[in-house]
Amino acid sequence: MLRVEEVYDTPEFSGAADVVVIGAGIVGTATAYELARRGVSVALVDKGIVGGEQSGRNWGWVRQQNRDMFELPLAMRSLRRWGELTDEIQIDLGFRREGILYASNEAKNIAQWEAWCKQAREIGFVSHLLSSAEISSRAPRGGPRYEGGVWSPDDGRAEPSRAAPALAEGAKRRGALLYQNCAARGLELSGGHVSGVWTERGLIKASRVVCAGGAWSSRFCQRHGVELPAVNVVGTAMRTSVAANVVNGCFNGPDFALRRRLDGAYTLAIPGFGRIDLAPLGVKNALKHYRNYRNDIGKKLKYRLSKPWFEGPEASASWEFDQVSPFERCRVLDPKPDLEFVRIALDNVKRAIPEFSDMRVVHAWAGAIDTTPDLIPVISDVARLPGFFLATGFSGHGFAMGPAAGELVADMVTGAEPMMDISPYRLDRFTDGTSVKVPEMM
Repeated sequence: MLRVEEVYDTPEFSGAADVVVIGAGIVGTATAYELARRGVSVALVDKGIVGGEQSGRNWGWVRQQNRDMFELPLAMRSLRRWGELTDEIQIDLGFRREGILYASNEAKNIAQWEAWCKQAREIGFVSHLLSSAEISSRAPRGGPRYEGGVWSPDDGRAEPSRAAPALAEGAKRRGALLYQNCAARGLELSGGHVSGVWTERGLIKASRVVCAGGAWSSRFCQRHGVELPAVNVVGTAMRTSVAANVVNGCFNGPDFALRRRLDGAYTLAIPGFGRIDLAPLGVKNALKHYRNYRNDIGKKLKYRLSKPWFEGPEASASWEFDQVSPFERCRVLDPKPDLEFVRIALDNVKRAIPEFSDMRVVHAWAGAIDTTPDLIPVISDVARLPGFFLATGFSGHGFAMGPAAGELVADMVTGAEPMMDISPYRLDRFTDGTSVKVPEMM
């Protein structure tokens, strides 16, 4: 089990708030913080602990570069917020703006980066396309000669073990209520409108509820007849031994991705590789993801039958609000890492960076990534349940975009003018006849 910074609960349980936020990952804690910053009474509840699942298990990359064009404005705003939050909260989130470098010998990748850079400039983001000679001065020494690359000096990194806990603490300091090990069992409805949340500790009355439950969001939504076509992909990552500082920020090389950690080690993973643990909800949603399974994304995935079929976030059994829910039976989702991915990642990074020849893996872990058919998040109201909002389906991009997502959700919940166009993130895009695009960038 990964360790994250501890945050203490609010001592007294309150039965009312203006807004209840379900899920204390990076998006949920950022939402609670932004609402509390605006003077809104907010209760943040989680079935486990703050940052216990994917928000504490991700790579720690905070990037704008190589985002889908629908995501780029959100990513750009989020980088700005990452740079502001430490001073606002007076807690170090581990954020360092030290750049992200991609390198490749694949002509397809280089052409894709070149096209992306041109589009990004139209939005106002500048990324630097590098020639073979230019990238040789930035890439780690002694490795392969790369044909090209792309570099963003403004991108950064942060510590997953610190970020969500810091935001939760910041929200508490501004008046938010925090209840961990307090599962949300379902919505209380009055006249078809949300009027509260049933938790294992009782009802919290509220006229607005935000579901930021990550891997568990689809199952929570299904209980209320809301179709959220997300599939969970189990990704493996690892912490290495302390190693030479040849990568100061983040580096994406041939079939590996590195982030320099504050402790002198690296977080290592293989981009795009993952596992799908087959379960009823995932199988039900598979048709909407069919194009992904057939393209390069699908070729990097494994599939297996396992325990989650019966009990996990994509199981299908229902429950009553006065009964123990599936969320209480799994306080922290802790999937097993894929040891083959661990071996491949370590072999790849040693091959590309000779100075890492003695590197070893100290700890490997896995996390469930809630993934939508177009890899674009759902940040949306739910038309059939007034007062219910979703902030989920971030497809592995939630850590970087969490701070801005929290702002955008706070805009929606309070009725403020959204800081950007929210139409690409609406839930109805999957059902209103919109042609859902095939993802190009990860």
